[in-house]
Amino acid sequence: MITYTTAQSEADLQGILSLQKANLVKNLDQEEIQSQGFVTVDHTYEQMAALNAVEAHLIAKVDEEVVGYLLCMTAASGADIPVLVPLFELFKGITYQGKPVSDYHYLVVGQVCVAKAYRGQGVLDQAYAAYRRFFGKKYDFAITEIALSNPRSLNGHRRVGFEVIHQYTDPKSGVEWAVVLWDWQGENELS
Repeated sequence: MITYTTAQSEADLQGILSLQKANLVKNLDQEEIQSQGFVTVDHTYEQMAALNAVEAHLIAKVDEEVVGYLLCMTAASGADIPVLVPLFELFKGITYQGKPVSDYHYLVVGQVCVAKAYRGQGVLDQAYAAYRRFFGKKYDFAITEIALSNPRSLNGHRRVGFEVIHQYTDPKSGVEWAVVLWDWQGENELS
């Protein structure tokens, strides 16, 4: 049975990092990238723990094994991961419902991953339902960016209730990104 909770221990954080490493784009072949998706940012234990201290990450567990995770990042933790600082800067120039994203109280989904053996079983949907239960009353919405070259992730996020509010191309890497938002105060609710 899969349980959904927040990361509470060093073992939970190490479980997240282990799953992350197995799914980093740099550790996958092209076929796997296209069919299964990937994660981009490679966190250190110290970074993961610092983020978790601000807002605990959501994890899916079978017994003691982490089989999925949704990382939590707040505006306060935005400077903790240097590669993500430009995303928080971008939020100052993107509007949602007539206001800059940076004017809202939002939660950034720092990264999402489900273990291969558990994909296609509703784990992502259930994890996001738990994410909203844990954080929906505290934040206006969840927001993240997804590489357009990762259609599995983009489609999964749309299914949950995220909508694309902005697209851009990173001038340094040439990677095309979609900024997606799940409005927790609106009607896009996962049942």
